[in-house]
Amino acid sequence: MANILVVDDEMGIRELLSEILSDEGHAIQLAENAQQAREARAGGAPDLVLLDIWMPDTDGVTLLKEWQRDGLLTMPVIMMSGHATIDTAVEATRIGALNFLEKPIALQKLLKAVQQGLTRAQETVRAPVLAPRPAAVQQEEAPSAGFNPPNPAAAIAVRGGATIAGADNHMFNLSFDLPLREARDAFERMYFEHHLGREGGSMTRVAEKTGLERTHLYRKLKQLGVEPGKLAKKNL
Repeated sequence: MANILVVDDEMGIRELLSEILSDEGHAIQLAENAQQAREARAGGAPDLVLLDIWMPDTDGVTLLKEWQRDGLLTMPVIMMSGHATIDTAVEATRIGALNFLEKPIALQKLLKAVQQGLTRAQETVRAPVLAPRPAAVQQEEAPSAGFNPPNPAAAIAVRGGATIAGADNHMFNLSFDLPLREARDAFERMYFEHHLGREGGSMTRVAEKTGLERTHLYRKLKQLGVEPGKLAKKNL
């Protein structure tokens, strides 16, 4: 059983989602606006949030930005809307939303998205935390040619940047001297190239691993200039 917060200004949708998810064995908390959602989050992080975009006081994307800014975006958030544009959906996923559901929401899509979100939350809890390296070592030590991190997610900080080990210990370099937007795009390229390499270029498996709908995944890869076909050929 999971604790799920449903945030929507339409009573009928709140009640319908509550009924469906309660039947699945989850504990449901309801909020009809952003203020009630803030109060619910202040009481403790739920396991998952279903967040409507268009609300009368504060829209869902703005609330998502608030949580991200204040370090409160520690749970998977699935955005919902019947009127949002593609740009809005992309912005929400860029900020940190796990998924986007278009209203009216099909039952199977809802249950699948919720399951993916809860699975992602469990994986995050189970993920090993790397012990911090001494500051002096992080600043001065450069990775040697034989650097072999203890796990695929390991990274080593060096002066002016970081070296990250991806699929099959393929090394990615990230410069801290880049503007924030460019650094974020560079990391996202590494992130998706890692998963594409590990999954042999399978968009279906990468979509499942990253928690994105295939359509959003294609758009994101196109935006970043990542070509799945070339990565798949490299791993043949």
